[in-house]
Amino acid sequence: MPLFRDEAVVLRTRKLGEADNIVTLLSRNNGKFAAVAKGVRRTESKFGSRLEPFMVVDAQLFEGRTLHTVTQAVTLGSYGAKIAADYPSYTAASAMVETADKITAEDGSLQQYLLLVGALRSLSRHEHGPSLTLDSYLLRSLSVAGWAPSFFDCAMTGAPGPHSAFVVQLGGVVADEVAPPGTPRLDAATLGLLSALLTGDWPSADVADDRTRSRASGVVAAYAQFHLERSLRSLEHVDRRPESQTQERAGR
Repeated sequence: MPLFRDEAVVLRTRKLGEADNIVTLLSRNNGKFAAVAKGVRRTESKFGSRLEPFMVVDAQLFEGRTLHTVTQAVTLGSYGAKIAADYPSYTAASAMVETADKITAEDGSLQQYLLLVGALRSLSRHEHGPSLTLDSYLLRSLSVAGWAPSFFDCAMTGAPGPHSAFVVQLGGVVADEVAPPGTPRLDAATLGLLSALLTGDWPSADVADDRTRSRASGVVAAYAQFHLERSLRSLEHVDRRPESQTQERAGR
């Protein structure tokens, strides 16, 4: 069997037999695939902890017809334990890897890989609020996949904005002339935060108030689940409490 090596982020794991796991990996160069990690559930396993969700590894594998086999894993990004120790970060990361799993085909995407690794790294370092990091990741991931939302110009006609009528099914804000009756309106602060999350304008995103963050999160969740054409189960468990409360609980 051919041997190959690649960087990869662990999306999920499931048990196989008494001591093995099947790990789903999104790799830098070889797309998304499943691989058997033998003996990783044994206490003496040398690389079991390296093949847990949210970890980034340099993996060596034997190529198989349906499943590859991991023979070696060296940690590149030890994000799993740090993320798991913080509940808001853990729930946000769970939604991220579920999204990556659903949005990437077997041939993968280098952009999606780099985007996910960067978001997990940011979560582990507590660079921004977990909810903000998740929402930014979802918007950018959808954009890379071809579903970039518009938060300023009309998504239908291209008419210059700002516009406030937001239609998930039409790709973002639309001009009044094409807005369906009863279309919900977004205030300027929410649209500004959504734009900042999409473009990575963190100085603007970080100062948004809790009410604006909550509204933006609702928009992002609806947009993501519509375009993925399926529900994201992890989103139901994301800790969306105000940032001040999560910081107080964590002692930060």
